[in-house]
Amino acid sequence: MMNLHELTSLIEDKREEITSWMEEKRSEVSIPIYGSVDIRDAGWKIAVVDANHFPAGFNNVAKEDEEHLAALLRNHILRRDETCKWVHLYPEAHTRNAAYVENLRTLQRLISKAGFRCTVGSPELQSHGSIDGLSAPLLLDYVELKEFDGEQGIVVDGKRPDLILLNNDLTEGIVPGLGTTRVSPPPQMGWHVRRKSNHYEALKEYVHEIAEMLGIEPWYLMTDWFISKDKCLDKEACRIELAAEVDDFLAKIATRYQAMGIDREPVVFIKNDSGTYGLGILSVKNGDELLALSNRKMKKLMYSKGGVDVENFLIQEGVPTCLNTESDGPVEPVVYLVDGQAASWFYRINEKKSDIENLNSPSAIFQSHSEVGHLYGKHAHGWHALVAELSMLAMGKEFSAYQN
Repeated sequence: MMNLHELTSLIEDKREEITSWMEEKRSEVSIPIYGSVDIRDAGWKIAVVDANHFPAGFNNVAKEDEEHLAALLRNHILRRDETCKWVHLYPEAHTRNAAYVENLRTLQRLISKAGFRCTVGSPELQSHGSIDGLSAPLLLDYVELKEFDGEQGIVVDGKRPDLILLNNDLTEGIVPGLGTTRVSPPPQMGWHVRRKSNHYEALKEYVHEIAEMLGIEPWYLMTDWFISKDKCLDKEACRIELAAEVDDFLAKIATRYQAMGIDREPVVFIKNDSGTYGLGILSVKNGDELLALSNRKMKKLMYSKGGVDVENFLIQEGVPTCLNTESDGPVEPVVYLVDGQAASWFYRINEKKSDIENLNSPSAIFQSHSEVGHLYGKHAHGWHALVAELSMLAMGKEFSAYQN
């Protein structure tokens, strides 16, 4: 069984070639201003298992990384508009999630450090003068809608910002007022349009190219997956069909594991193809587990943020993590990227879960690279950064596809 941890020299020996290749590929797509990825590192496979276009955990990045993050933000913004002086941060409508508010406070600080005026707010939050974060309240600016040439736009204290930085994943659809000012990331990348499967389809090409460059199989750098379409899981016939598909997929993974010398039972994750926030995720080892689900758990699988109906599911190979705390609690890296570059790492730790389970639950804690990088970050700037930056290329390719 090949272990990527023993093959870091592959990246170092090809570092200049990889850097040149990355620059070329970034020039071909619209690289996102920011993004985040969750990575699973099993040693024998290191892969992105979730990619977020509207990252909401900047409060977890290390203070030591803030100057670098701010510099990347500045470069990205000014490269697209050298006259930009004012960035308005458009948030989710959360008022009770203190961690999310702290994320906004951090983003506001980063934008200010980058040299821009930064305001925060939305018409939905107009009645709130401030919202509480973990460390302090976040003061909100007065935001309203105004008509410009027959189209609604956002004004802040009566004036229009140069750029709207969107930190709202738009699960429930486009919000009014985004049509008359430059918006980044583009609203077309919201979950009302975007699909997880589109990301992995876009990622496939880049993983294949980089794997060929490194002389390894693409399998080592990407999860296997497929889409189960048009499933009405409140009906038994649909459940039976999905269970059969899951069993067939698990059998293929088991055959691969046996050929690779991997001694463990395969698991798949069933995910809402357009879902967010860890909702609508289930792991199973066979189709019977799916058929035995209670109605409550089935409804959770079909529930996405905003209550949007779900009928398409991403069935994804589960990758165990080999990173553990001293008490065997599983750990997974989370990489935050700006302008396509891996810029900050932190680690999701969940002592109440196993090495194969979804760690994104209320029992999870987060620790920055500066705190625990010596324990879990040996491959942060190698394999972890590589797969994360490939994911940003895929995000850029996704947006290009929506434009066409």
